[in-house]
Amino acid sequence: MDPSESPAPTFYVGHHQTSRPLPVTLKVLNQAQDLGYDMLTTPITTPYFHSRILALLSSHLSQLKPGANTSTAAKSPSSSNPLPPVVPPLMPIDTPITPNDTLPHLIAVASPWIDLCSPDPLIATISRQVLGMEIAYAAFCGINTVVIRGPRLHHGKANTGGLSQYARAIHGALDIGNYLNLLISVPMTEEPDSEGDEGMGSLAPFARDEYLDKIEVTDGKRERDVFGSWDSWNIIRTVCKYCSRLFVALVLPRHLPSPSVVNRWYAEPLRLLSFSTNIFLQNAKGYPVLSKSHQALLTRYMRLRVAPWILLVDVGSIPGAQPYDPNSVAVCENGSLFGPSVHADANCTSPTPAEAAALPQQPSRLKYKDPTPHLSYIRHLQRNQPLGSVVERFGAGYQDYLQAPLQPLTDNLESVTYEVFEKDPVKYDWYERAIALALSEWVAQGKPTSGPDSAVVIAVVGAGRGPLVTRALKASNTSGVAVEVWAVEKNENAFVVLNRHNEDDWDGRVRIVKSDMRSWKGPWREGVGEESGDWGKVDILVSELLGSFGDNELSPECLDGAQHVLNTTHGISIPASYTAHIAPIMAPKLHADISARTPSDPSAPETPYVVMLNAIDFLASVPTNPPHPHPQAHTHQAWEFSHPLPPAVLDAAAARKGGSTGGGAVIGGDGANDHNARFCNTKFRCLKRGVCHGLAGYFETVLYGDVELSTRPDTMERKSPNMISWFPIFFPLKSPIYFPDLCELDVSIWRQTDDRKVWYEWMVETFLLLGDVSSSSTTTRIRLGSSDLHSSKKNGCLM
Repeated sequence: MDPSESPAPTFYVGHHQTSRPLPVTLKVLNQAQDLGYDMLTTPITTPYFHSRILALLSSHLSQLKPGANTSTAAKSPSSSNPLPPVVPPLMPIDTPITPNDTLPHLIAVASPWIDLCSPDPLIATISRQVLGMEIAYAAFCGINTVVIRGPRLHHGKANTGGLSQYARAIHGALDIGNYLNLLISVPMTEEPDSEGDEGMGSLAPFARDEYLDKIEVTDGKRERDVFGSWDSWNIIRTVCKYCSRLFVALVLPRHLPSPSVVNRWYAEPLRLLSFSTNIFLQNAKGYPVLSKSHQALLTRYMRLRVAPWILLVDVGSIPGAQPYDPNSVAVCENGSLFGPSVHADANCTSPTPAEAAALPQQPSRLKYKDPTPHLSYIRHLQRNQPLGSVVERFGAGYQDYLQAPLQPLTDNLESVTYEVFEKDPVKYDWYERAIALALSEWVAQGKPTSGPDSAVVIAVVGAGRGPLVTRALKASNTSGVAVEVWAVEKNENAFVVLNRHNEDDWDGRVRIVKSDMRSWKGPWREGVGEESGDWGKVDILVSELLGSFGDNELSPECLDGAQHVLNTTHGISIPASYTAHIAPIMAPKLHADISARTPSDPSAPETPYVVMLNAIDFLASVPTNPPHPHPQAHTHQAWEFSHPLPPAVLDAAAARKGGSTGGGAVIGGDGANDHNARFCNTKFRCLKRGVCHGLAGYFETVLYGDVELSTRPDTMERKSPNMISWFPIFFPLKSPIYFPDLCELDVSIWRQTDDRKVWYEWMVETFLLLGDVSSSSTTTRIRLGSSDLHSSKKNGCLM
C-alpha cells in the first residue's frame, strides 16, 4: 500500500456547554455544523425539572420526624416515616427534547446533579427514579447515545461505598433503553479532593449525616489512587456483563498520569474523549493548543479500530445562538458533567494561560478573531496526524477482529488467502536472505550435494502459489550457486498455478509434485542404462508452515513427516528452529466479543483466536527508567522446536505407530507424536492491579544463521521490522480474573496430542505478594484464585 494513500483518522468533534440555551433547534445545529462541529450535546431535562425535584426533596425532608433516622430501623420503611417520594411524570416544560430530525446529531446528557452512589437511601432512590425517567424518554424519542456522570464515591471527607448501587442503576438503565448506547463519564484518574465540589443544585449535599461513613484523612487530604477511577469503571462493566452498549466517556486531566494509566484506558471501550478548557495551553500568538503529551495521547487513541469522538467542553457558546440567562431559571448551577470548567477550577494553584486569557484584565493577543479557536486547533491536529506504520495500514479494519486459526492439513486454502500472505515483502526478503546464506556456506564448507552436476537440491514443501520458489531461484542467482528446485503442494488448485508459473515465470526450471509433503518420497532419479531409478535426497528443505504461535498450524508434525527426504548428513531445514512466547493481557473488547458468541458456540471461550491485538494492556511490562510511553510487554518463552530432529527420535516415534510397543500415550493414541507435546509453567509479576482476560501468544524463528523473524512486540522491530504476515494468537479465559496491586500470575500452558489432532490447554493462577518483593527468600505468596482449565481439543488442529 502506498503510504500516501493511507487515510488519516477521522475526528468527530462535538460541543458541550454546561449552560446551553434550550432547546437545541435545527438552526443552532446547522450553525454548529457550519462552524465545523459534528454534534452537540443536550440535557434530557430542563432546569425547571431540576427545581421541581429539589422542591419535592425539600418537602419530603420537612415531613420526616426529627431524630427518626438516627436508629437502625430508620434505614428501612416504617409506619412512622413516609415512603420515599415518587417523582412525577415528565411534562413538556420538563424536557427540551422532542422527536425530530436533529436527534441523530445530538448526544443526550443525563442530569449530572443526581447522586446514584449516595449513602442516603432517599437521595439514591430519587436519583434512580430520575435516571430511569430520562433514559426511558430518551429511548422513546430515538436518541442513540446518552452520557451519564460517573460515580461519586466521596462526600467531603466521607467515603460513600455506593459503587454497587451505581453499577446496579446502570444495569437497570441498559434494560430500560434496549437500544441506547450509554457512556459513563469518568476522569482518567481519581481526584477525591475535587469530587465533592458540587454545584448549588446537586443532590449529593442533601445526604443526611447519619448515613455518611467518616474516614480518616491525613492533613485534610486523601491519598490519590491513580487506578481508582479505572477500578470503579471495571466494577460497573463487570456488573453489566461487558454489555456491548456500555462505553467510556473519558475526561482528560490537565496533567496526564503515568503511562501505565494511559495504557490501561487505551484497552477500554472508549467512545468519547472530553477536553475542557482548563487543559489547553496558549501559544505565543494567543491560540489554544495542547501539550505535547496530550497531542501524543490523542494521536494514539485515534488509532483505535473505532476512533473515539472528541468533545470540547465549555469552550464558548455557538456563535449565533441566544446567550444563556442564568436568571431565567430557579437553579443557577447544575454541576459539571465533564469535569471543572475554566471558571470552576478552584483547585488549581495558578491559572493556566487559557484561564488567564478568560479574565477581563488579560486581553487576547489574537490579531483576527476566530469564533471557534479550540475547534480550529483540533481540526489542525486532524490534518497533521502522522501516518500509521506499515503494520497499522495493512491491518486497518482487522484490529481486535477474532479469526479462527487455519486448518492447513485438512482444508485447501483459497487463492485470496495465499494472496494475503504474499503481500508481506519482509518475510520473503528474509527467506531469500536465509536461502542465499545457506547456499553460500554450503559451497564455502565444501559439502557434497544430492543433485546432479553438483547442484544443491532445494525442496519447497507446502509451496502454495510459489512465492518461496521464486525466492529460492533468486537466492541461487544472488549467491551464484547452482540449484535444483522442487515444489511440493497437496492443494490441486494451487498445483495448477504452480505449473503456470513454471511455464511463464520460471522457464521450466522447477519440478512440481502434487503430494502431501509427508507422503512424498523425494526427488526421483532416473537410472543409468539398465539400472533402475531411485528416490534421491534433498539438501535444503524450505517451508512456511509457521502459525501465529509458531507450532499451532502443525509445522512440527509436517516437517517430521517430510524429514525422511532430507540429506541425513548435511541436510538443512529453513526454518531451523522456532519458539513460542506468551504474555497475560487485559482485553475487554475481545472478552465481550467472545461472550457474545458463546450462546451459539459453547466452545468459543476455549478456542485460540488469531487476532491483530490493538485495544489491549499488557499486565506485566519490563520496567524502564525513565518510564517509556509504551512499556515493553513482558513475554516468556514457552517452548522450542528445532529441525531436523535427531534420527533416534523419529525412529522411536515410528516404532510406536500402531501400538506395537504397547501401553500407548497418556491422553490417547499410541504415543507416536508424544515428542511434539510440550508444557510450560511461568510467572509474571504485575505491579499494578488489573484484569486478566487471556494470554497473548507470539513466536520467533531462526530461518538460518542470523536471519530471524519475530512477532514478539519487544523484538519484532529489531529482527523483522514491518512484517505483516502473522497476527498474534489469543488464548481467552472463560471468566476474567481480577487481581490487586503487587501480584504474580502463574501461567500454565500445554501442547497436547493424541496422534489425530493437536490442541492446547491453559490456566492462570493469581498470588498476592507480601514482604520484601525484591528478594524471593523474604516474599510470601498467598493464592487468590485460579481460572478454569481451558482446552481447545474440540477445535484442535487435525493431523
